[in-house]
Amino acid sequence: MSRMLTSIFMIGSIGYFAFRFRFRILNLLLRSGWLRRIAVGSFMSFPGVKNKMMQTVFGDQRERPSEW
Repeated sequence: MSRMLTSIFMIGSIGYFAFRFRFRILNLLLRSGWLRRIAVGSFMSFPGVKNKMMQTVFGDQRERPSEW
C-alpha cells in the first residue's frame, strides 16, 4: 500500500514539475539540431498543420488578386 502511494506521489511530483518548467524543458530539448529536426518533421506530418502553416506564411493566393 505504501509503495503504491509513493509511486503515485512520485508520478504526480514529476508531472507537476514537468508542467511548471515545460518551456525550459522544451528549449533544452530543441537546442539539439537533430531533436529539433525530428520534432518539426513529426509536427508537420499532422493533417492540416502543414497546409495551415503554408497559408499563414505565404498567404492564400485565392483571396488576393495577383500582382502581376
